[in-house]
Amino acid sequence: MPSPINRRHLPAGAASVAPAAVAGDASGADGAPAATSTYTPDWDSVDRHPPAPEWFQDAKFGIYFHWGVFSVPAFGNEWYPRTMYQEDDSVHQHHVATYGRPSAWQYHHFIDGARDIAGAFVEFAPKLKSAGGKFDPDEWAQLFVDAGARFAGPVAEHHDGFSMWDSQVNEWNSVDRGPGLDLLRLFCTAIRARGLKLLVAMHHAYHFTGFYEFAPAQTDPSLKKLYGQLGPAAENQLWFDKLKEVIDRARPDILWQDFELQAVDETQRLNFLAYYYNQADSWGREVVATYKDGMNSKGEVFDYERGGPAGLTSPYWLTDDSISSSSWCHTQGIGYYTTQEMLHSLIDRVSKNGNMLLNIAPMADGSIPQAQKDILLGIGDHLKRFGESLYGTRAWTAYGEGPTKMGGGSFTTPRAGTAQDIRFTRDKAGTVLYATVLGWPGDSLTVRTLAPDRIDLSSLASVELLGATAGACIDLPTPAQSASGLTVALPACAPYSADAYVLKLTFSGAIPALRPLAGATAFTDVDYSGTAAVLSLGDYTAADLTAAGLGARTLSSLRTAPGYQVVGYAGDDCTGASWTFTADTPDLRTTGDNDQVASLRVRFDPATYFRITNVADGLALDSGGDVASGSDLKQCAWDGSADLQWRAEPVAGGYYRLVNRANGMVADGRGGGDGSAARQAPWSGSADQQWTITHRGGDSCSIANRTTGLVLDGGGDVAPGSVTRQGTYGSGSNLLWTFTAV
Repeated sequence: MPSPINRRHLPAGAASVAPAAVAGDASGADGAPAATSTYTPDWDSVDRHPPAPEWFQDAKFGIYFHWGVFSVPAFGNEWYPRTMYQEDDSVHQHHVATYGRPSAWQYHHFIDGARDIAGAFVEFAPKLKSAGGKFDPDEWAQLFVDAGARFAGPVAEHHDGFSMWDSQVNEWNSVDRGPGLDLLRLFCTAIRARGLKLLVAMHHAYHFTGFYEFAPAQTDPSLKKLYGQLGPAAENQLWFDKLKEVIDRARPDILWQDFELQAVDETQRLNFLAYYYNQADSWGREVVATYKDGMNSKGEVFDYERGGPAGLTSPYWLTDDSISSSSWCHTQGIGYYTTQEMLHSLIDRVSKNGNMLLNIAPMADGSIPQAQKDILLGIGDHLKRFGESLYGTRAWTAYGEGPTKMGGGSFTTPRAGTAQDIRFTRDKAGTVLYATVLGWPGDSLTVRTLAPDRIDLSSLASVELLGATAGACIDLPTPAQSASGLTVALPACAPYSADAYVLKLTFSGAIPALRPLAGATAFTDVDYSGTAAVLSLGDYTAADLTAAGLGARTLSSLRTAPGYQVVGYAGDDCTGASWTFTADTPDLRTTGDNDQVASLRVRFDPATYFRITNVADGLALDSGGDVASGSDLKQCAWDGSADLQWRAEPVAGGYYRLVNRANGMVADGRGGGDGSAARQAPWSGSADQQWTITHRGGDSCSIANRTTGLVLDGGGDVAPGSVTRQGTYGSGSNLLWTFTAV
């Protein structure tokens, strides 16, 4: 391994030398070949970049780490550089008691080194094991391999403005100060030596757009740079210059960025994307740029922080999560999620068409706590044995079933599933379906999704249980399909110990098409074959269909859920000649529409009545029948009466009105506040009577009022006859409803 640059140990008067490109990469004399000009800095150009190459979709699992100057105080979390200046924060109180007033003992003291109140010298200065310290990047990289990661890399700069490489544009870097080591280079070498793809994470958009807002104004030009006080023009240029250095020096396969990109000048954002993509072309690589805001879901991959969608979602996405429930960096008393919580979250996210990037929190000296290693190795044990059900797979047309709901957006807590929870994946050939059970179910398992009203299993050739070691399988008896699902007989006791168990269903041809519970499934080939995408309520332009893997004018067959319809349009944006489909259509050529549908609208069939059922309490939305205008909407047990039946009729702008079958009145929010009752009245066309229906995963939806933005709330475990109210949307199942055609 090339020795790291350490300016602290250069002989007096010697000049430092910029590192060469990573071994194995051809480059010019300056370590960075001139970029090609495939991409120009405008959205039309960079939007043509393929966002999620096949290797990325195959990889599924990656690891990165929040480790830096903020690891030294080991208190609060990685936002210590910000909160130490906030007088009403406990971090500030800790800083005053441990180091002194932050106006005098500032954050840069952790970089340059200083004594705390007790007289101890504190500094971010990890030492390599070869130099008598505890830091060994090769050991870190091997741990990532043992954990089953397929990509890994460092946070090269966090919000604090400290660069973990030999920067020529930022003197606050790990070579000129602190460790005296080019940490980015060390990680690049160690990670690539083990065949992993390299991820580099950059958080520096928030560095100058709010992170240091409580820090005192600086007069020294260098300190102005560290504390993000150079002014907008200089800061925006520095933002780009840092990225350019990282691209040229590390040549990352994934360049991950944190939030607040939207606050960076659009010109610089586009300069970055064009430069990165052009450089990647010159390297002969397919690369990934991620974002949380400031991009547009076309050439880049969207990242959910600590979460993911509730259901199957396109285009391909990523989540970043932390092994810790309390912090992203190491702190005193740091808490951890369990191995099951992290593993089951990974399985869930893969089933929904995503990858997971998991953060660990090393200590300031470069050691990784054993508790974190144990969690990583637990994940790695599952991936080593059952990796065929995750690596290289693709999402199926249903993500799974069971009582445990995961995801639903960003900042949702990882959860362990149960033996009643199943998550699906399929092989790329589309002939093998994997059903991962998040616990041992006992001597039999019924997979409800595989009931005969949803799928024809006549081509099912075999069902096996993946064995205790990679490649091993346990043959199972021929399963029985009934109205309740596919029932598979299993051994009386678990044949081995695992955190999840995988059924492998092999078909003699393509996996049969599944009838969706909600929305529609579109296919590129006739007879429900070829590339498929599940489409929930909403409009899908030609660009949206391409992002979903279908492409415009490639649709050849459709399956619709009961009570839904699909309107196909000749124009790219739901305009032009149209065709309406309210039933399964195995061959669009029979209607003359094959290769003509460029965009789609998926909506409820306005002629269908639905039972609208609350997910939490199982009660149906009830008008009460012959009641006065303004009466409250209630909930009752389903009895088939007209009082409990509703049509969802589209109105302009993508909204719906909910019309009761018994009295003809519509659901009305009445402009009420949080907790107010939902009512009913004759249709007037007002915004109070219009609702947005949003798919939230599986067959569940939220129903939001156009005027208030509040959603219908069942209230949870309530008695029949209870009033239906309106509330702010959150994670509760009382805010979710299912639509069942009657």
